[in-house]
Amino acid sequence: MSASDTPPVRQHMERLAAEGIDVVRVTYPDLIGTDRARDVLLDHLPAACDHGLAFCRAVYHTSPQGDVVPVAGGLDAGLPDICVRPDLDTLTALPWEPGVATCLGDVTDPATGLPAPESPRDLLRAVVDRCAEHGLRPVVGPELEYFLCDAAPDTPRGWSRYSDAAGVVYTTGLRADGDNHLLRTLRLLRDLDIGVSNGNHEFDGSQFEINLTHSDALDAADRAFRFKAAVKELARREGRLATFMAKPFNDAGGSGFHLHLSCVDDEGINTFQDPSAPHGLSATARHAVAGVLAHTPALTALANPTVNSYKRFGPDTLAPWLIDWGLDNRSAMVRVPPERGSGSRLELRLGDASANPYLLIAATLAAALLGVLAGEEPPAPLEGYGYDTTRSALLPTTLPAALDALEADTALTELLGKDFTASYLSYKRDEVERFQRHVTDWEFTEYAYHL
Repeated sequence: MSASDTPPVRQHMERLAAEGIDVVRVTYPDLIGTDRARDVLLDHLPAACDHGLAFCRAVYHTSPQGDVVPVAGGLDAGLPDICVRPDLDTLTALPWEPGVATCLGDVTDPATGLPAPESPRDLLRAVVDRCAEHGLRPVVGPELEYFLCDAAPDTPRGWSRYSDAAGVVYTTGLRADGDNHLLRTLRLLRDLDIGVSNGNHEFDGSQFEINLTHSDALDAADRAFRFKAAVKELARREGRLATFMAKPFNDAGGSGFHLHLSCVDDEGINTFQDPSAPHGLSATARHAVAGVLAHTPALTALANPTVNSYKRFGPDTLAPWLIDWGLDNRSAMVRVPPERGSGSRLELRLGDASANPYLLIAATLAAALLGVLAGEEPPAPLEGYGYDTTRSALLPTTLPAALDALEADTALTELLGKDFTASYLSYKRDEVERFQRHVTDWEFTEYAYHL
């Protein structure tokens, strides 16, 4: 029996047709977390499930400017295919696109039948499986920030901030959001059924944060990926730009991607809790913290994946730039929130909003797992306000340094996969080279008149 003949496919088609849906948008993440997709007419969904949708593998190697980066397995192999099959368990209607439902796609290499080496979703699956081998079931809660911009054709960038209101951190309503962007977005995201719970205006003008509920690691990454794509799409519908760029403005802070992480056992009991242990944290939790700290230099390459990412760091930014941890301390890179018992968890504050959710979560889990396996204790937690280089080691301060640290961390790259790591390093080093050759506006302003 082919996939198209199985009852689930027919049942999905009947349900979608009854809801007036005649198109299914099949999406999957590329290396940088951008959504790639194809719209499939409902009558052709069985064929997509049977045979898959063919895409060029070089989609993983294509830069935001449309350049195909020479990554092994792409140009050098004659631009072969990958095969994407709809994951019908993730089907949901698009509230703002009448007649359209969307689902995620699973990516395989037609030559081997195995997951494509660059597939972020499958990379996370593999790391979750490794955690399961050691009795750990990760639970993740993502927090993401972004800036909203209005079209400004007469300005050099073509975009200006939606609002320059200051002092509106942790507010809602018209004082911070004159066009009620947040309310509209929250309601549509609720209807998308991706576990959005709440939102507010963040620290800087035009900056918003919307939180997602916690769930198992793969589901959390799926929802964070769909969240970012949805927010950007909803802004485009209004002629606006929602950007998850790490630091889009010189006179404003950056946007973070914080991860709340815990683990549960087979009975659903939080394994990070232990009232009798130091700080109320189990040995598993403490070892996980130690692992994240130990592998932070390599982790930075995935948590802060762009040249721009490193402009978010610095003193008094509330963006961590030192490798430390603390108890309910927001100036620490790893913060342990005050809840204990079933709420015991760590919060990694390292990531910025440009990170690919699958890669950020996979790398964090891999680092935590290595810490659990090593069984080492973290140093004493940070006390007071952080950002003191005499107390804690410095993060990599540039993307090239972070990429070098990733390549050197063989324990972490073994868990992430050598083929994936090689592709990621090639792709990102090409990005660095293109940036280094590019003449920026700052350089012209700084030098052209006087030199």
